[in-house]
This record gives sequence, C-alpha cells and structure tokens, in this order.
Amino acid sequence: MTSAPSVWTSFPGLDHTVRHVQVGRWNTRIFEAGTGPDTVVLMPGTGGHLEAYTRNFADFAAQHHVVAFDYPGHGYTTHADHDLELDDYVEHLLGLLDAFGIDKAHLNGESLGGWVAVKFAAAHPDRVGKLVLNTPGGTMSTPEVMEKIRGLSQAAADDPSRERIRARLEWLMADNDSVTDELVEIRRGIYSQPGFADSMRHILCLQDPDIRLRNRITDAELAAVPNGALVIWTSNDPSGPAGAGMDMAEKIPGGRFELITDAGHWPQWEQAEHFNKVVLSFLAE
Repeated sequence: MTSAPSVWTSFPGLDHTVRHVQVGRWNTRIFEAGTGPDTVVLMPGTGGHLEAYTRNFADFAAQHHVVAFDYPGHGYTTHADHDLELDDYVEHLLGLLDAFGIDKAHLNGESLGGWVAVKFAAAHPDRVGKLVLNTPGGTMSTPEVMEKIRGLSQAAADDPSRERIRARLEWLMADNDSVTDELVEIRRGIYSQPGFADSMRHILCLQDPDIRLRNRITDAELAAVPNGALVIWTSNDPSGPAGAGMDMAEKIPGGRFELITDAGHWPQWEQAEHFNKVVLSFLAE
C-alpha cells in the first residue's frame, strides 16, 4: 500500500486553522482556510471526519472561504449519547453557520453530508447558495448496503485494528491503493478514543430501516432546493447506481449531474483534480 500523497502536507503554504468551536452542546472540530467572498462548507459521510476533504482544501481555498468540520458524534467532536437523526445534523449546521457569522454558504456534502445539505437547504433556503452533492445519501434504503455500512463501521469502532479500519475504508474506494497507511492511522486514532464505539452505535441508527424511512429526502425537499445543485456520482460507488444521482438531479430545480470514473464513494479523494475542477467551475457560474 502507498502512503502518498500525505494528508496534512498536501497543501503547503496554505494558511489554515484546525480548532474546536462550541456549537450548542457540541465541541466541534473545524478546519478553516481561505478568504474568498463566498463560504464553502465541506461535509463528510457517516463515521467520517474532515480529513476526507484534505485533497480539496488548497484548490477550494484559493477561491473561497472554506470550512470543514466533524459532525456531532464524529471525529474529534463531542461523542453522541443518543441516536442522531437528520434534524440533529441540520440544527448543528445552522448553529455552526451562526457561530461563524456566516449568512449564506455553499454546501458540499459527501454521502451523509449530501443528505444533510438537501435537508438543510429545504429547511433554511435563505442560508444556502449552491449545493454540491457527491454520492449523496438520503433517497435509497437498500438493506444489503445498510447492513454492510453498519457491520463494517461498528466492527471498526469496536475493534479499531488496522485490518478492520482498512476494510471499512476499502469499501469506500474503487482502488484499494487509495486507502493509504496514513488514512488508516488517522481513522484509527479517532475510532480508538474511549467511548467512540458507543457514539458509533448512535451514528448508525440511520441504517435502521424504520429510522431511515422517516428521515429520507422527499421529492418536496428536492424541489425546495433554492439555487441549484451539482449531483456527482461515480463509476464504482458501492452505495447504489448512478441512476439514483440522475434522479436527484432531475428533481432539483437547476440540478445537473456529473459522472466521475475510476472512483468509489469518495470522488473528492480518489479523483481530486477532476472533482476540484468540476466543482469550482459549477460554483463560479
């Protein structure tokens, strides 16, 4: 397995901060860089953390103010002690924008992040610019996929060995070599925190069919997205077919669809150069 490019040295010379910001009850870890007039908020997937976007920070921050963060119960933000549903994530995102004094932001969400972005845009249309939804969740309830996510994620949190962490990350990727040793160690450090296994159980409630059903994105919510969206799918996404993304794009006013090849669930990581170019072009229009 390769260990390059390195996560925290992939944007040399970029002024940035990584710190914690209190958002309600959640001591939230954030990354911030860039001084552009518009803010882009980067949001990872279930069980993820802000390092999922490190290959995008430099290009994005060259044009925009960039904020990435760990959700409640995720990463190095406060652990969850109750099941977290979409209203919890939407409320937290609203509090985060308020904490930064951000009136309006573009939202770029991967998997769970895309799910949160659509729900947030429908609930708070005056607070969002454009949406970028890369392999977004929220419209599908495929039992075998939900069980795979639950099984691999909880196993990695219960026993954060390199083997179990790698297995969870490899499920996300088109190419196993995309899972660097460094990425494994970053996630292993997070999952090894005391109490994180219990937090993971609360995170994974969305893989329960009944809970997922009441949190699913509705057609009315897609229609309520105010300023258009770029829906990105991939050739090797394990969560579902590209048709799901095409359907979302068709239901969003001003929505468009982009297929990125040779990538799995993390196009922003596996095909970062292509991803950055497509997204920045969309945001600049």
